[in-house]
Amino acid sequence: MSQTLPPDTAAHAGGGAFDPYAIQQKWQARWEAADPFRAGGGDDTRPRKYVLGMFPYPSGDLHMGHAESYAYVDIVARFWRHRGYNVLNPIGWDSFGLPAENAAIQRGADPREWTYSNIAQHKKSFRQYGSSYDWSRILHTSDPEYYRWNQWLFQRLYERGLAYRKDSPVNWCPNDQTVLANEQVVDGRCERCGAEVIKKKLTQWYFKITDYADRLLDDLNQLEGFWPQKVIRMQRNWIGRSVGADIDFEIEGRDEKVTVFSTRPDTLHGATFFVVAPDSDLAAELAAGASAEVRMRFQDYLDTVGRESEIERQNTDRPKTGVFLERYAINPINGERLPIWAADYVLADYGHGAVMAVPAHDQRDLDFARAFGLPIKVVVDTTAPITGAIPVIPTDENGVPLESAVEEASLAEIHPEKTGIALTGEGRMINSGSLDGLSKRNAIARIIEELETKGVGRAAKSYRLRDWLISRQRFWGTPIPMIHTEDGRIVPVPDDQLPLTLPDAKGLDLAPKGTSPLGAATEWMTTADPETGEPALRDPDTMDTFVDSSWYFLRFLSPNDPDEAFPSAEAAKWAPVDYYIGGVEHAILHLLYARFITKALYDMGYIDFTEPFSNLINQGMVLLGGSKMSKSKGNLVEFASSMVDPGADAVRTAIAFAGPVEDDIDWADVSTTGAQKFLARALRVAADVASDPDVVWAEGDQALRRVTHRLLADAPGLVEHTKFNVVVARLMELVNAIRKTIDTGAGPADPAVREAAEVTAMILDLFAPHTAEEMWELLGHEPFVGLVPWRSPDPTLLVEETVKTVVQIDGKVRATIDVPARIGADELEALARDDEKVVRSLAGREITRAVVRPPKVVSFSTH
Repeated sequence: MSQTLPPDTAAHAGGGAFDPYAIQQKWQARWEAADPFRAGGGDDTRPRKYVLGMFPYPSGDLHMGHAESYAYVDIVARFWRHRGYNVLNPIGWDSFGLPAENAAIQRGADPREWTYSNIAQHKKSFRQYGSSYDWSRILHTSDPEYYRWNQWLFQRLYERGLAYRKDSPVNWCPNDQTVLANEQVVDGRCERCGAEVIKKKLTQWYFKITDYADRLLDDLNQLEGFWPQKVIRMQRNWIGRSVGADIDFEIEGRDEKVTVFSTRPDTLHGATFFVVAPDSDLAAELAAGASAEVRMRFQDYLDTVGRESEIERQNTDRPKTGVFLERYAINPINGERLPIWAADYVLADYGHGAVMAVPAHDQRDLDFARAFGLPIKVVVDTTAPITGAIPVIPTDENGVPLESAVEEASLAEIHPEKTGIALTGEGRMINSGSLDGLSKRNAIARIIEELETKGVGRAAKSYRLRDWLISRQRFWGTPIPMIHTEDGRIVPVPDDQLPLTLPDAKGLDLAPKGTSPLGAATEWMTTADPETGEPALRDPDTMDTFVDSSWYFLRFLSPNDPDEAFPSAEAAKWAPVDYYIGGVEHAILHLLYARFITKALYDMGYIDFTEPFSNLINQGMVLLGGSKMSKSKGNLVEFASSMVDPGADAVRTAIAFAGPVEDDIDWADVSTTGAQKFLARALRVAADVASDPDVVWAEGDQALRRVTHRLLADAPGLVEHTKFNVVVARLMELVNAIRKTIDTGAGPADPAVREAAEVTAMILDLFAPHTAEEMWELLGHEPFVGLVPWRSPDPTLLVEETVKTVVQIDGKVRATIDVPARIGADELEALARDDEKVVRSLAGREITRAVVRPPKVVSFSTH
């Protein structure tokens, strides 16, 4: 029996024109009124899934990169609802930061106005897109109700010694007039504005992320198979753990020793000079005791180094430069005097800002030694075997190897000072006293024992990772909740005085000038010492916005809670995030910081897990004409305008169909027109169904039912492995099969047609939710299809009735034949022999051998 369509849907069925915009408006209004996607509360007994997209920055409207990412987020969230889960899928905005402040400066406006007007546009675009968010859990990081808890988190880290202040050379962006963390410098330039970054010495606040370096590295093992291997590799490389030894060197004329970290302490006997970073405090101290000429040369050199980026300084191809400081270090193992040089290839924040130079076995040291005529001493014979028996080297009566014998033990002459190539391979120790004849591994163990015995060294680890620099000299961020007293103390703002809110931007000059604009807000800066009541000053800096995003996934659990950052009980129910979805550009910065904060909160007892995101999905970029979309380049496709025609569902479906999630896609190659035609066909199929909703499906066309049930069985695995494009392709096949059955089979009244149309609507909800809801209503059901449980496939319909058998003759395929899936070998061979193409190919030749593997292959030989 055919159905009577509701008046507002009749225009979209059968002969009516497909109007995606009208369908969007209709269903968005119904979703907004019913709020069907709100996560269930404490009385909801369903299993839980937390699905989260990396929240957007509100710089103008969303673009097609966002369209891709948030389509994938919604696919995953909708899928798990269909699978019977209580799904939490919230949305918020990363709304502090430089773009808003710079835009406000350009417009002479308050950054709040620019930020919140853009957020309003984002919200509108997300609703038009059909995103199934829990709209009751919105947060904005620039709300005092949010950044109060940034300040609370800072205080908790400060109490544990994980937040501290120090003087150090920092990355300085001369354009934005603020410091940058190492991770925010890309190829020597500011990640935000592209300006060339310089070094500047400032007193700044840091989070002691290096205390967690080992755990951050080792816990990546938990994420193997759940995070992209590329991201895990990038995290490991950034943390960069090195194992070796700390070695204490005396400096002539200096009471305090200088500690050097080395991954190759076995080569200590080969050290011939000592290098310090020119921008380190040690270099400045040593230069101060040198002659006037050297002091002048050092200052000129320091000015030059200040204009170089770390990337440039680490470039192995550039000429080596440096200044001899007229001072000497003493090798603790043999007493040799080592001249001390300041050279830019050593960084102040690597290890201890100083290195022992072993030019024979380190390429940069060798290049420096050759440039300045410094000695080169080989201590590893890389031509010597490192397996088998250790060479027997004659010694004197005290057990010391004879020098001539050591030279004779070498299997070939090696001269890095002549070849210019350092000897970095494995080998046996030579010219190294008690280490001679040992392999690298054994020599490292032996030298560490000797250093520890003499009290001049110890086993140690070093990391590429540096502490997280969080101070920013800008207005639009979380104020750092610390107070500077008149007597020089630094004390926290008490918890009961949080949030420490930003002052009104009116009257403040927000233009970058090297110091925070907050410093000029005299009334705001002036406060009282909470311990004595005496006048004091606030800290004028604000926090890096990566603090905001390091824990926001926890605030979503109770975004309006005035009493705590998040309830631990809710964290135990929902967290960690089950699926975290966003761009790979956050592979280091954001993810590393979120992992650190999670581990710190775990140690404080607030949460019971140590990794924030169980599964990570990174999508590729959306390009336009082969280039990344950019407003400045004029090649940006805006999110909102793309949804008017051909409509949000066509955009979502086309993106999902365009290719694998992780691949880049070019918007010029994405067929929204083709997607729109497919959705119109799907809607017409639903309109054509003529059977009652309670019809018995089992009585329908079995061929169509097999297509339907195979998709029901296969789609979950495809979605969980992010093969969204394959699911869309299979849906297209199903719609075509329905149309064929309607047109050539039992017609619109066939029960299998209804079943297939309902399954199409349910699965299509992942990609085109407006169209799916319209189909569901046309099929005579109550809203909402997005809440319909996933139907179980009938296992009897998953068994193939026929398969294609390949028939080969003398190794070449000559025919394919359709046979019963359970056919026996004798019957299959007989069918193959009688096949017309096989008979023709044999041309009277006798079959001498037959290999039959039912039901897939029959192979005949004629010789």
